[in-house]
Amino acid sequence: MELLLKQNVEHLGRIGDVVTVKIGYARNYLLPQGLAVAVTKANMAQIERARAQALAEEQARVASLKELAAKIGEASVTIEGRANEEGHLFGSVNAAQIAGALRAKGLPIEDKQIRLEQPLKEIGVFDIVVHLHQTVDATVKVWVVQAKPA
Repeated sequence: MELLLKQNVEHLGRIGDVVTVKIGYARNYLLPQGLAVAVTKANMAQIERARAQALAEEQARVASLKELAAKIGEASVTIEGRANEEGHLFGSVNAAQIAGALRAKGLPIEDKQIRLEQPLKEIGVFDIVVHLHQTVDATVKVWVVQAKPA
């Protein structure tokens, strides 16, 4: 079934794309959620206007995300953890802890934007990628240090 997308749908397409999907996906998800409409000339014209507006909004959003990426690149965070003498942590530092430390510094970062291959399990300095947008990534320096004994 061919449909015209009214909104960006992850792993399917962007506003204004004509996509071919299975009937069940269209009937049960795309059409009831208002994400797509049938392909007609009137709908095409309406979607083209919406696409132009969405493109302008997206460009403004990317510009603001690039500014945020510059701020993130200048920032560094310190996370304390208990470790043994060799520097191996009792536990690990995960994306949620890094995002929380960045939010504490006033940077609006969500947990899922932090790209970790695996949790950090040792004391040290790590360069962590923060994925803000398809075209915008930033790198933040994360210092994992020994927690002071209580």
